[in-house]
Amino acid sequence: MNLTYTMPTLRIGEYEAKVPIIQGGMGVGISLSGLAAAVANEGGIGVISATGIGMMEPDFNKQIQASNELALRREIRNARRLTKGIIGVNIMVALTDHYDLLRIAAEEVVDIVFIGAGLPLKIPEILIPDISRQAKTKIVPIVSSGRAAKIILQSWEKNYHHIPDGFVVEGPLAGGHLGFKLEQIEDPAFALEKLVPDVIEAVQSYAEKYQKNIPVIAAGGIYTGADIYKFIKLGAQGVQMATRFVATFECDAAPEFKEAYLKSKKEDLVIIKSPVGLPGRAIKNQFLEAVDQGKKVPFNCYWHCLRTCDVVNSPYCICIALMNAKKGILDKGFAFAGANAYRVNEIVTVKELMQSLVKEYQTAVNKDLKQS
Repeated sequence: MNLTYTMPTLRIGEYEAKVPIIQGGMGVGISLSGLAAAVANEGGIGVISATGIGMMEPDFNKQIQASNELALRREIRNARRLTKGIIGVNIMVALTDHYDLLRIAAEEVVDIVFIGAGLPLKIPEILIPDISRQAKTKIVPIVSSGRAAKIILQSWEKNYHHIPDGFVVEGPLAGGHLGFKLEQIEDPAFALEKLVPDVIEAVQSYAEKYQKNIPVIAAGGIYTGADIYKFIKLGAQGVQMATRFVATFECDAAPEFKEAYLKSKKEDLVIIKSPVGLPGRAIKNQFLEAVDQGKKVPFNCYWHCLRTCDVVNSPYCICIALMNAKKGILDKGFAFAGANAYRVNEIVTVKELMQSLVKEYQTAVNKDLKQS
C-alpha cells in the first residue's frame, strides 16, 4: 500500500508557512532579499541576515550605522516586491547596533525577527503589543538550551508582560558562530536531539499560562527531509536550514562561495576560534591555515561592530573576511558552513530543493508508517 503524508504547516503568530522550513539567516551578505524571497515563494520562511548588511554601501566606512539601516530597509522592501510570502530578518544581539536594527525591522513591518548570538533581554517597545495595538512583527529568539529559553521567558514576562512568539533551538552541528563551548560541540549531551525536548519543556508552562502557541524550531545539522521528520516527531513544529540553501542559484553569495561547498570534504569542515570569542564552523582554506600559523591580516576597525570582538588582538577582521568570501575572494576570507556542507554536490533552484525536501519527508513518513 502506497501511503502519503503531507508536511505540517508552521504557524508563528498569525503567519502560517505551508512548508515548515525556515531558511537560516547567513551573513555577511549570503542571505539577502534574493534568497529570502525565493524561499518565501515556495511556502517557507525566507530570512535576510542583517549582519554586515551595509558593507556593500559606498560610504560604509564613513557612515556605518546609516549604511546598515539603509541597506536593511532596502533589502526588506526588495523582498516585499519579490514575494507575498513570509519574510524574516536575522539580527545578532552581539551587533553594536542590534537595537537600532530591530527598530528598523519593526518600522518596515517585517513578519518575523530572529534574534541570536546572545540573550535578547532588551527589545524596542515598538515590537511589544499592548492593549490598543498588536505588534505585527513577531519575535523568535535563537537559543542553544532550555535554560536560555527560560531566562528569556522570565525576563520578558517580568519586564514586558509579553513572551516570545517562538524559539529556534540551534545545535552544535550548525555553521558559523556556535553558542557552545569547544568541549560541548562533540559531546552527545548537547546533541540537537537532546536540546529540542529541553526547550519544549521550558516553554510549555508559559504557552499554557498565556494560552499561546510557542513553536520550537529545530536547527543545526538538518540536511534531508528525513531529518525534518525526525525532529517533527520529537515535538518541533518546524526546522531551520541554512547550508542547503547556499547551494541554490538564488543564494546571494558569489559562485566561488558556492563552489567552496561543492569542493569541500568532510575533513575540511573545521572548528575555528573566531575573533568575536566564539567557536565557529567553517570550510578550511589557505586563509584559515595562514591564520593558524600565526599570520595577521592588518585592518582598520572603523567601528566596533561586534561587542565581543577583541579588536586589539584579533589576527583579522571577521566581517571583512566574510564579506570577501561573499564576493568570492576566498584567498582573503573563508566560508562558514554547517557540518553537512561536504554532502552538497550540485547547485539547484530553491524550488527544486524545497520539492526534494518535501518528497524526502513523505518517503520517511511512509517508511515509518509501514514499519509500525
